[in-house]
Amino acid sequence: MVKLGSMIAFAFLMAYSQETAPDGFELWSSTSLTQLEQQLKNEAAGNPHHIATKRLADFQNDLFMLSRREADGIVEWHENQADIFFVQSGSATLLVGGTMVGGEEVEPHEKRNGTIQGGFRRTLNTGDVVRIPARVPHQILLEGAKGFTYFVIKVKGY
Repeated sequence: MVKLGSMIAFAFLMAYSQETAPDGFELWSSTSLTQLEQQLKNEAAGNPHHIATKRLADFQNDLFMLSRREADGIVEWHENQADIFFVQSGSATLLVGGTMVGGEEVEPHEKRNGTIQGGFRRTLNTGDVVRIPARVPHQILLEGAKGFTYFVIKVKGY
């Protein structure tokens, strides 16, 4: 009888633990990202800078978002965040490295605008993943492409 009671209690605990996601758990399915991409396409088409971004989650050590560009991006530099891009659709050129010239601090630890002197170019296509370290200038250039959607993870704390 004790054995049967233990088995029932174990089964209950297993069922309960499988129904409750741990704090901080997130899942973005391919279906949900595809639907969100369509919304961002519509927003970017109406945005004067031809960009739309949706922040998906912001935790202590990392931030998640989906971004859509339909025009070149501006130069960015993050003092204490690394960027990881997962290309969802389209293609673009990433200009990365070198020296940021004429950038302006737009918020603490964040510079934007200006230009990049030096650096190198890499073509990004659907399925590619790239990591950009903190304190490295970078810019996304469409160079004739019609659109570029990418899932971004910002790793904080550098």
